[in-house]
Amino acid sequence: MTNKTEIISKNSTPPPKIAAVHDISCIGRCAQTALIPILSHMGLQAVPLPSALLSTQTDGFSDFSFLDLSSEMKKIISHWKSIGLSFDAVYSGFLGNEKQIETVNEFFDYCKGKNEKCLLFVDPVMGDNGQKYKTYTEKMCDSMKKLVRRADVITPNVTEACLLLGIPYKDDFGVPEITQMLSPLRALGPKTVIITGVASNDCIGAVYLEGEKYGSYFSKRAAREYPGSGDIFASIVLSEIMNAKTLDFAVQKACEFIYISTVFTEKQKTPLREGLAFEGLLHLLDK
Repeated sequence: MTNKTEIISKNSTPPPKIAAVHDISCIGRCAQTALIPILSHMGLQAVPLPSALLSTQTDGFSDFSFLDLSSEMKKIISHWKSIGLSFDAVYSGFLGNEKQIETVNEFFDYCKGKNEKCLLFVDPVMGDNGQKYKTYTEKMCDSMKKLVRRADVITPNVTEACLLLGIPYKDDFGVPEITQMLSPLRALGPKTVIITGVASNDCIGAVYLEGEKYGSYFSKRAAREYPGSGDIFASIVLSEIMNAKTLDFAVQKACEFIYISTVFTEKQKTPLREGLAFEGLLHLLDK
């Protein structure tokens, strides 16, 4: 039997505290409902800063409820400031309007002021499959670029990479063309750029640039692609970065977990709109 006292003594360091600025979609396994269990399982404290509350995620559902939490975000941050909270990373995802993006930008100032080593991790959730999300205006896209400029790490998909660079999207981008986007994206300001959802024949994965080092990793492509996969990918990568693992290791683990989760979810016959059924597979992240 494992010596429990020994386990406790080996884990006496407080977990990194991550401020997660994402929406809460009650059904759909994305945003907060995906990142909280993943970050927690991987030894991080997830501190949610919700941008909106939805009855379901938006892909595949209609007539869902939507509560904008813009004013509540400011109240939460104000309270955190009053009690002197400090964070090891800020992880931003879906933001519903220009005001929220500006709120996060100001929150970055506070977090860096409290802890200059605070990692700014931005998943610029702007669109997919060549289309900008209906909620995204040109002003919002310009504001998102401000967050990207300040970020340490960004994880756009191919559509979002095109939006950030102001270049046309096309369905038949080759891997070399997408890889060429990495350097211009980093020139916007972020130290590390990871482009996700890069397709190559029967594989799918990511290409990335860290410092002067380019990298890529591809896993098998399953028959279906589930909403929320990008949130799960980014959450795993962030967790491994905070756990002092290499980016190569983090991207590979994230890609492989998405593939295994997709195959598992297909076998369970989970409806596509309910996202990846990853709960029973979290132990795979221990490796």
